[in-house]
Amino acid sequence: MIGFIGLGIMGSRMAENLIKNGYDLVIYNRSKSKADKLLASGAKWAESPKEVAKNSKIIFTMLANPEVVENTAIGTDGFLSEMSEGSLWVDCSTVNPSFSRKMAEEAQQSNIRFLDAPVAGSKIPAENGQLVFLVGGNKEDLEEVRPMMEVMGKAIAYQGENGYGTSMKLVVNLMLAQTMAAFSEAVNFGESMGLDKATVVNTLLNGPTAAPFLNGKKEKIMQNEYDAEFPLELLQKDLQLVSKTAYESNVAMPIANLTKEIYGLAKQNGLSKEDFSAIYKFLSPKN
Repeated sequence: MIGFIGLGIMGSRMAENLIKNGYDLVIYNRSKSKADKLLASGAKWAESPKEVAKNSKIIFTMLANPEVVENTAIGTDGFLSEMSEGSLWVDCSTVNPSFSRKMAEEAQQSNIRFLDAPVAGSKIPAENGQLVFLVGGNKEDLEEVRPMMEVMGKAIAYQGENGYGTSMKLVVNLMLAQTMAAFSEAVNFGESMGLDKATVVNTLLNGPTAAPFLNGKKEKIMQNEYDAEFPLELLQKDLQLVSKTAYESNVAMPIANLTKEIYGLAKQNGLSKEDFSAIYKFLSPKN
């Protein structure tokens, strides 16, 4: 049986795809109501992370931030102490590389194998099994869980040793945040000169400068409605992890830090639960 901990926007859909493809799951989430659909589909409920460990040899975690991951793994009811030797923990959470390496060391002390395997993609790709796994750790351990990743994702990109999966995820999310902010500012600039918003958006999206993912944000910007596929507060958290990691790596990141503060201000202005594309709304003088 496979354990799955963390049933938010991403985790619930990843777990659902495992169930649809015949895998038996034991699941846990701080809020049990988020597990209702999975339980109706045959998943088994665990009352704590420890109970997940007692019933599984492989555990996937998909959690909000490093603090939650650490508490779930090695806190009072943490699963790591209950996992049998040789079991495998796959952390799909977006955390910082030094934290992933710390968790790898914690796991190793208990003779537990560890992969950091964050995913590129948001709500719709998670739903459709189209995520991209960015994996750090032992290649043999990756091969063991590859069939499970293949039903949750469209690609698996091995990055190297522990910490390199999360390293690449921060690179991806940094570019994601900066691109969305730059696009939003450009659209607002066009509108400020009297251009029609739809004209500006369509011209940019059909030109050479727009990233492909922006097409998926078009209707949100046109309708000014931002139901969350990737909540803004989580991307702002990722930018904070970028800043922390840059400090640890002794590298200057002026554009990244400015972008982080823009998203931070948007969060303070009530947009934290909306999709990160709501950065357009924050930057618009009309809102």
